[in-house]
Amino acid sequence: MTVPYVINIQKYSLHDGDGIRTTIFFKGCLLNCWWCHNPESQKYTPELLFNYERCKGCKECENICPQHSIKIEKSLAKTDRKECTLCETCLDYCVNGAREIVGKQYSIKELLEEIDKDKMFYEESGGGVTLSGGEVMTQDVDYLKELLKNLKQRGYNVAIDTCGYASQKNYEVLIDYVDTFLYDIKTIDNEVHKKYMGRGNELILSNLKYLSDHNKNIYIRIPLISGVNSDEKSIEKIIKFLKDNIHVKKINLLPYHKAGTNKYEKLDLKYLGENFVTPSQREMEKYLEMFKGDGFLDVKIGG
Repeated sequence: MTVPYVINIQKYSLHDGDGIRTTIFFKGCLLNCWWCHNPESQKYTPELLFNYERCKGCKECENICPQHSIKIEKSLAKTDRKECTLCETCLDYCVNGAREIVGKQYSIKELLEEIDKDKMFYEESGGGVTLSGGEVMTQDVDYLKELLKNLKQRGYNVAIDTCGYASQKNYEVLIDYVDTFLYDIKTIDNEVHKKYMGRGNELILSNLKYLSDHNKNIYIRIPLISGVNSDEKSIEKIIKFLKDNIHVKKINLLPYHKAGTNKYEKLDLKYLGENFVTPSQREMEKYLEMFKGDGFLDVKIGG
């Protein structure tokens, strides 16, 4: 059993399923969405987050680094990420708190201890636990199965937030332990999907159909970005696919936002979605009415 890395345990979450929830964000995803607001969740291994605004160029990190991977350039610390071993020595010497290692391993026991702290909130609100990412369905399936078994034994409602790009075998192993799948659909157009997500969507649509064929509770989540999928033709294709193939309980239309784009600089990455535009409220309401007009009754903007 391989213990995956976690980037965050979010308490009192209101947008990752029903009621008040604890959401576990696992590290690692096979897609590379241009607008990803958690770029630190894409790799499966720990990473250095560096806040350039906090750096004062004091040279403490440069002087102490055992790998000599840090150099001060123009009064800012620059880290050679190929040489950095994430030993964390520099964290203890950075008086301005500019450095952070993201990605921590939790045993199942440790995760359960965190989750159990909020038990009363689940009971009072009809909430529970959501496993998210990154992409939770690409993590070690034996670890996930054991975690889910423990959650169900405690009587917790369990949701999985997934992009769908994972082996169907993993869904087959875990399906009976999950109450609700929060399932992302970005576009039905395979070429558009390849361009903006880095992979085709055949596996995603196939896994979604598998879950529907097995009568699972499915909440569809559609991020809408002007220039990518926020147009009537794209929406019509999504509606047709869902109407012809999927038993959908809820649909959330999620307007594009730029939250999290500052993380790219902290990872020394370029944000590819800088020219993306948020659909107007009028557009969002039009798409909502398109879904409702085709018989999808539980549809809302946001969530």
